[in-house]
Amino acid sequence: MEKLIHHSDLDRFVYNVFLSMGCTENHARQATKTLLDADLRGIDSHGVARLSGYIRLWEVNRINTQPNIQVIHETPSTAVVDGGSGLGLVVAPHAMSVAVDKAKSVGTGWVSVCNSNHFGIAASHAMIALEEDMIGMVMTNASALVAPTFSKERMLGTNPICVAVPAGEEPAFIADLATTTAANGKLEILQRKGADAPLGWMQDQEGHPIQDAHALKNGGALLPLGGDREHGSHKGYALGSIVDIFSGVLSGANFGPWVPPFPAYVPMPDNQPGKGIGHFFGAMRIDAFRTKEAFKRDMDLWIRRFRESVPIDQEQKVLIPGDPERACQAEREKNGIPIVDAVWTDLQSIAQKFSIKL
Repeated sequence: MEKLIHHSDLDRFVYNVFLSMGCTENHARQATKTLLDADLRGIDSHGVARLSGYIRLWEVNRINTQPNIQVIHETPSTAVVDGGSGLGLVVAPHAMSVAVDKAKSVGTGWVSVCNSNHFGIAASHAMIALEEDMIGMVMTNASALVAPTFSKERMLGTNPICVAVPAGEEPAFIADLATTTAANGKLEILQRKGADAPLGWMQDQEGHPIQDAHALKNGGALLPLGGDREHGSHKGYALGSIVDIFSGVLSGANFGPWVPPFPAYVPMPDNQPGKGIGHFFGAMRIDAFRTKEAFKRDMDLWIRRFRESVPIDQEQKVLIPGDPERACQAEREKNGIPIVDAVWTDLQSIAQKFSIKL
């Protein structure tokens, strides 16, 4: 069963929760926006369903709600940001703004981040660049749930990549994807529903294909994009590795099997080489390459031509990355955000904990 909740009601509730955790008004507003962006765009695994997880991390002092977010190294076009163990929901947009400011000055801006936490959906941060007619690029590493091709051991996170590209009359191109066959959040949704996972999503602790949605709890692992070697999992493994290196090794954050886990009850890895979770952000000014007018004209042409490509089935037209999320947001802004019973129970517990009306 689901409840439909108007996004303004969820917004008000989540904002008050972050205030109760000790966030400043600006940080509480930003964190709330990032979470609600996920729910509105249909990425339910990264919206209010994650709120209790952030609270538990705060309760065990792994999240600092009064962080000192600072640039610790920079050049005209690059920077390293220390997130001060803050909410990634707040650290990430701050870092993206640094990248945008550098792009305004010198054409492109590149920012790596250390000492942060889980930052929600990547698209929320990449789209900041669109407001300035720039291309935005976002990556983050995550705790190790993914086995490299040919491995039994979990070494990488789901490590998403998002690229947001402005257009003219057409809506922006926004590709937001995990480098695994499926994001862990989709697995969590199957667990709540008591459903099995498709073949190709996971392997058991011995490396054999498995459909049990709870396999991770029994030593199993998610699989890189492609699922197995015959279907190109080595390419997904390579993509996830690139994200890990850009986000973790380049910034001084943790990487590989040392990235801190999201569940607060999971022990921290031993002998961590860096600080917190890492992210990577890029902003590129269009007119650093060609005129904005010419670029947007050609982006419109690109989008329209791909939309017009001949579909396999007339019932399913060819989509542009970002189309499903835009359609979902329009529908949910009008009719409300669906909240499954398990998440609603979670939110009720949070409301009781902080004495906030839900």
